[in-house]
Amino acid sequence: MFGMLDISTSALIAQRTRLTVNSANIAGKDAILNAKGEYDPFRRRIAILEAGDGRGGQGAHVREIRLDQSPLRPKYEPGSPFADERGYVFYPNVDPITEQVNALEASRAYEANITAVEATKSMMTSALRIIA
Repeated sequence: MFGMLDISTSALIAQRTRLTVNSANIAGKDAILNAKGEYDPFRRRIAILEAGDGRGGQGAHVREIRLDQSPLRPKYEPGSPFADERGYVFYPNVDPITEQVNALEASRAYEANITAVEATKSMMTSALRIIA
């Protein structure tokens, strides 16, 4: 039964990471400058999950966090110092609606794993009562 707790715990950590990545995406949705003040539009991040831990373990784990390579959003701003030769400034490829849906999905998965942990704890308590 402890393996069941490990599986649920790994899934909780994976969903927490998804929510962290999602929060960073929402925070960077309008950022066109990097930390040095240079023009470098933020790119959306995606948490890629996988079953197991790569070493034969069970559960769900974050395999990698990759940059979304979809195109940046062009916006016509000819007066901007960051505009290209056609007058377009490129903004992050973050869609707030998509990020809200992803956050809701990760939250629900987190809640489901909390429920699984509670059920496992209840089964363990019942088993210990039977043994004692």
